[in-house]
Amino acid sequence: MKLYGMGQSRSFRALWALEESGLDYEYINTTLRTDSSENDSAKHPSYLELNVQGKVPTLVDGDLILTESFAIVNYIARNAPNSGLLPKVSTPTYAKLDELSYFILAELEQPLWSKGKHMFALPEKVRIPAMFDTARFEFDKALKALDHLLGETDSDYAIGDSFCIADLLLAHTFNWAIRFEFDVPNKYVQLRDRHYQRPAAQRAMAVVE
Repeated sequence: MKLYGMGQSRSFRALWALEESGLDYEYINTTLRTDSSENDSAKHPSYLELNVQGKVPTLVDGDLILTESFAIVNYIARNAPNSGLLPKVSTPTYAKLDELSYFILAELEQPLWSKGKHMFALPEKVRIPAMFDTARFEFDKALKALDHLLGETDSDYAIGDSFCIADLLLAHTFNWAIRFEFDVPNKYVQLRDRHYQRPAAQRAMAVVE
């Protein structure tokens, strides 16, 4: 497998999953917002053949090319059934895993990336700093929904009693929230800190630092 990524972007989810999985892989650092003539640029013609959007991550495994981070994480997890990334649980519990995962991507992350785009990703002339207040409002609303989805539990994990892809997504998303200067409740800061201390997460951080 080859993973094209950059830093702590969404590609870090896939890199972390690879480290959790134990699968062999090659990591290829890919730079964003750089000139297309640079070989490692996401705008380089050879990279655009893999990912037409010129974004990261991209996973290449033989003839298979995946460019959506959660699809990549799921693919890695399915190729490493003993990793625990996909828990062995009942169908109803698995449905709750799906619900939580899609909520993280669609609701919890959305205001974070909205702010990120208007902080640095979009061309300066189309940025709207006034939307930062809206992003904070949406994030706070998503936090309340997350509290409801997770419920009251003494477990350190989102689903069952072991680490899985939902925990990885939560930790990475809250890391974004902290870096983008959102007000994150202490329990979720602790969640981020706890999961980022996992050996696989530390190895993944060493790759991108």
